[in-house]
Amino acid sequence: MTRQFTYRIRILAALAGLLLAPFWLSAEPIPGKNDSLVAKVVTGILQEGHVTKPKIDEDISKRLFLRFLKDLDPGKMYLLAGDIDEFRKQETELGELLLKGDVGFAYKVFGRLSQRIGQRLPVIDELLDAKHDFTVKEYLNTDNAKAEYAKDSEELRERWRKRIKFDLLLEKLGTKPLPEAEAKKKIHDRYHGFARRMKQLDNYDLLEIYLSALSASLDPHGAYMSPNMVEDFAISMQLRLEGIGALLREENGQIILVETVPGGAAAKDGRLKPNDKIIAVAKDGDGKFVDVVDMKLRTAVKLIRGKKGTKVELKVVPAGKIEPVVYALTRQQIEIKSQAARFEIIEQGKKPGGQPYKIGVIDLPSFYAATPGKEAGAVQSASKDVRRILIELKEQGVDGVILDMRRNPGRLLKEAIALAGLFIDQGPIVQVKDQSGGLRRHNDPEKGVVYAGPLMVLVSRGSASASEIVAGALQDYGRALIVGDSATHGKGTVQAVIDLADQLGLKAKLGALRLTFQQFYRVNGDSTQNKGVLSDIVLPSLTEYLATPEKDMDFALPFDKVKPAEHEQVNMLPAKVKAALKARSAQRLKDSKDFAKLAKDIERLKTMKARKQVPLSEKELKEQEEADKGDKTGEEPEPKEDEVYKFRRNFTNNEILKIMEDFLQGKKLLQSRREYPRRDNLAIIIEINPTRELHERTYQPAPSTSRDRGFGRKWAAELPGNFFLTATAWMALGVGQGGTMCLGPT
Repeated sequence: MTRQFTYRIRILAALAGLLLAPFWLSAEPIPGKNDSLVAKVVTGILQEGHVTKPKIDEDISKRLFLRFLKDLDPGKMYLLAGDIDEFRKQETELGELLLKGDVGFAYKVFGRLSQRIGQRLPVIDELLDAKHDFTVKEYLNTDNAKAEYAKDSEELRERWRKRIKFDLLLEKLGTKPLPEAEAKKKIHDRYHGFARRMKQLDNYDLLEIYLSALSASLDPHGAYMSPNMVEDFAISMQLRLEGIGALLREENGQIILVETVPGGAAAKDGRLKPNDKIIAVAKDGDGKFVDVVDMKLRTAVKLIRGKKGTKVELKVVPAGKIEPVVYALTRQQIEIKSQAARFEIIEQGKKPGGQPYKIGVIDLPSFYAATPGKEAGAVQSASKDVRRILIELKEQGVDGVILDMRRNPGRLLKEAIALAGLFIDQGPIVQVKDQSGGLRRHNDPEKGVVYAGPLMVLVSRGSASASEIVAGALQDYGRALIVGDSATHGKGTVQAVIDLADQLGLKAKLGALRLTFQQFYRVNGDSTQNKGVLSDIVLPSLTEYLATPEKDMDFALPFDKVKPAEHEQVNMLPAKVKAALKARSAQRLKDSKDFAKLAKDIERLKTMKARKQVPLSEKELKEQEEADKGDKTGEEPEPKEDEVYKFRRNFTNNEILKIMEDFLQGKKLLQSRREYPRRDNLAIIIEINPTRELHERTYQPAPSTSRDRGFGRKWAAELPGNFFLTATAWMALGVGQGGTMCLGPT
């Protein structure tokens, strides 16, 4: 979860005297005059502002050393053991050097890596031309963490021989095998393309790798963002950009169109098609083209983007053709609606009267917020968009709502708090602790409930941070049923995005630091850190095992607890209801052939992840791949996004709808159903006496953390007509400990 604001700290007076150089790009990383300034500001902020109050000492230096090398050469396919031994002489000094603004070590290592990459390319080409025996029983090691760096060039050559052999074998056994010459060219272009991209890195790119490695040595979520990355980050937060709306990729020096963004200038124009090649750009639409072949992709993108209403010209070679054509487009503001809240109303099952239940499914991929003002479009913010959707769903008469956050990584804290508040009347949503140990409670910013009906929240191991706050709060209040993977990701920290130039009062592009400066806690006092939010009903899934949870990440902060925050239990889901829903779902899963096949897929996935080597024998690899494929009836890949949202009707989602149907039929399960009070179409007279007897109905005390509202403790009662009221609701309507309460239309 990220907060965007300026985090002012003490900066050494010497920093102000350093000269600034303009942000520039070069053919390869060359030390920039701003490098020292950036390093000093970043290390200063980390030491003073990080939640753990770290001292960048020898231990942190050792972490940085290992992380930086891992990020540059993860497969240990380029650098030699002798290189590492040479670098290790500075292993414990890196923190001290960075505090002084010295980033020479990063350039030294990168320079050696560039040299080794250049040395490997002829070897790769030679091995591609060599004959390989695919009948020999040998293996390629895939456990990079335990692998040692090669002692010399001959040992490294042998490692590359196996790698190239494996690459060729994969092409040979692919679903659409390429002719041998084409397969070799494809692999050749892959490694030469990597070498070319490494040459295109500039000083800010290298600083991003090095200083992010430092931040990641404190916790998994800190990072330094280069000026270009800051711009991309803002787009992801606001879900809007100004340009033509085209997704591009780089391949062999060519800029290729992947797809256009629905509603964008390119999509509306209709001429740009997937696999078209953009070879030149006139950024001002004046015919003065700049060749973008072999240009860094990010640089080409910057030429194409621009203020809305301005012209840009693209020189394009359409897919399958030779002659280029010129397309003139007018840039516009583009909203990335596929990442905004969307919904669908689904009919499921049958009510007692024979009509189907209407279930509103809301897809929420992230917690975003566009900059308000006259430029604001249809996409506003996560909380505002979901509020609008909930109102529309109520107008459509839905019986229940499903909030799908299975692919939601989090982001804005403020939006998470506001969104959770849509489903409760008032009270704390999350507790936040800073580096001094001070605890602050963030409450629902607005009294009242936008949607008070049955609610289910879908989560997965990919649901992180802000989505965990929402799921945890709604679970703590007893407001929603949590369904999905066994637990969410387990990220319980808050990040601030700190513009470095703002710290110095300078008008320059120095990038930003994503700083972990707080930890958050649920209403019940638990941190979500490492533990996550546990689902009430667990559904088997591949994401449970494909994702890497927080607890398995390097330097993840530990789980801890704080004092629970007093809050009013809604208690829409008593333990007996949860148990009944869980039991019915478990029985369906047990009887389902699809889930039985998924269970086999999961076991195969576990086996694949446990492997530390792959066979280089064609026969053995083919047999292994056939065994890994299974029936292929498990979870399907996500479909291509477009503006029209559809809740996919696969067997997992069908089970989710069945659970919701059971939830709506709570009376059928337990002869009663508990809900928020509804003031419309209801006229019930309830006699309450000071001894808390209610027509011989049963009642139970809520947990002791519930807020006292005149009853000493909060009591819940079951009422006729499937309506559930709490003592708090009675008090809100003017009912005391004794007397008569009349409910009717208002």
